[in-house]
Amino acid sequence: MTLGTVVVEANLTSGSLITANFATEYGRQIFAVPGRIDSPRSKGCHELIKKGAKLCEGVEDILSEFEYLFPASNKPAAVSETGLLPAIELSENEQKVFNAVSADDESTIDEIIRASNLPSSTVNVALFSLEMKRLVRQLPGKLFVRNK
Repeated sequence: MTLGTVVVEANLTSGSLITANFATEYGRQIFAVPGRIDSPRSKGCHELIKKGAKLCEGVEDILSEFEYLFPASNKPAAVSETGLLPAIELSENEQKVFNAVSADDESTIDEIIRASNLPSSTVNVALFSLEMKRLVRQLPGKLFVRNK
């Protein structure tokens, strides 16, 4: 059902490794997020990387593998072609969530939900979209900050 599988954390006997093995059998791309070298919960990801999984440090690593899904006709003109950065368009919900993320400090998911006055599911979708547009980034602990 997917083109690739991302393993974020796995010990050597993890069910995530079973899923990764099934994905490999079906010819799907495997991505693994590295972790601390002394953590048993990172050993599975490190083993996958040793066996050829693509090291994944961010969404760019995944998107670069699937560039063929984004035909050139759908891509905006490059900065070198126009001399201008393309304007980023935000939906109404994305704009509310972006405004709710503190410009100066980290914001918790609960603070963003309260400030935007949107349901948590809508906020999560909007935050993911804003991350993809590189306007916000998520920190450990489900904290969000604006990119500068």
